[in-house]
Amino acid sequence: MTQPTDIRRVPAALTLAAHGVPVLPLRAGKGPFGNCRTCAENMCGGRPNMKTPGPCACPYPCHAWAAATTDPHTLNSPQWATAWRTAAAVAYHPGGAGVTVVDLDNAAAITWARATLPVTRTVATTRGEHWIYQGVMQSVNAVRPGVDIKSLMAYARWLGPGTGTMAVLPAVVRALAVKEPSPARRAPQAVTVPLRGQGGACPHRTPAYLDRGLAMAEQCITDASSAVHATVYRTFLAVLSTHGRCGCLTDTHVTRLFTAAQAKGETVRHCTDAWTNARTALGL
Repeated sequence: MTQPTDIRRVPAALTLAAHGVPVLPLRAGKGPFGNCRTCAENMCGGRPNMKTPGPCACPYPCHAWAAATTDPHTLNSPQWATAWRTAAAVAYHPGGAGVTVVDLDNAAAITWARATLPVTRTVATTRGEHWIYQGVMQSVNAVRPGVDIKSLMAYARWLGPGTGTMAVLPAVVRALAVKEPSPARRAPQAVTVPLRGQGGACPHRTPAYLDRGLAMAEQCITDASSAVHATVYRTFLAVLSTHGRCGCLTDTHVTRLFTAAQAKGETVRHCTDAWTNARTALGL
């Protein structure tokens, strides 16, 4: 007789739950189980057809990430038994565990991450890697080709603890989720040229660190194969979030970034607008 799937999945789920990681079952194809009849037209914690669910109060594994739990009684309950018997994998809610997963779906995305993102804990996936950072943020799909961000209101497949030391969620990852304001909503800008930082010696970075960061930013822009304008804005935002207040950035540094952007087809006007909008978003 074939061993029931729940015998293999539940112990792993219970172990994760005991360590504070909210878990849920996934069916074949890496999708969540469908909602029960009661929840079919509603989102827990919200009104019918509202996509603002809170933690699922239903006894069944409904609403995907909202069903994720650390409660061993729920995980072992009869209502979850059917799902565990047919589950293909265990998933977890990264935001509920206090982490953010940068899901790299192919070799090109991994190459970009290695050149752009701080080293952190890494988990191998079927086609790529999960880079896991300590801290939470909004989840966004397709922030660049082959890259998704999974944290709050999302789930990720559990593929093991991974290797390496988990780093704190960096500004460069947070910046990936920021969309540049629509030109129609921009406030009139008196500034027409790039501006430097607030002045003063940098209290926490070295010239070598800044130079390496600028080189990585240039490479990020150069590697963009689509959504170049959005990539330029996010890159400017990441650089300014680190060095915009400490006085490190000079006109030479800004020119390097603008040159990289113009080599991808951006105009000086677009570069200036993106730089100004990034400064505004950060309150500089």
